[in-house]
Amino acid sequence: MPLYESTFITRQDLSRQDITKLSESLTSIIEQGGGKVVKNEYWGIRGLAYRIRKNRKGHYSMLAIDAPPAAITEMERNMHINEDIIRTLTVRVDAIEEGPSAMMQQSRGRDEYVADGEVVPVEIAAEAIITEEPLA
Repeated sequence: MPLYESTFITRQDLSRQDITKLSESLTSIIEQGGGKVVKNEYWGIRGLAYRIRKNRKGHYSMLAIDAPPAAITEMERNMHINEDIIRTLTVRVDAIEEGPSAMMQQSRGRDEYVADGEVVPVEIAAEAIITEEPLA
């Protein structure tokens, strides 16, 4: 089956639980169509480059999908009907990235500052060794 990445932006006044429910409903649509969601990422609330339907910020989410085109079409139809989703983009990809996407790595990099003498989790230390970056 073809692989897709679908990114959508929801209104800023929704809670994280609402966005989780929305992602689950889109996942169920894909599963009913004979596909599966390989990865579900929440990128957080970010500012928009310009106002979209009177919104200046939005919650960004990305789904990595392995599904037939009919399931993708149905998911996109439901996305356009839903008033909570203000923008969507679905693209076909050759392969789905293993691990976190570039947006997740970017946001994680801002949050993980290591002070001198602080204990570093093994997975972060291993990542720093692989990329040859200093921990501090």
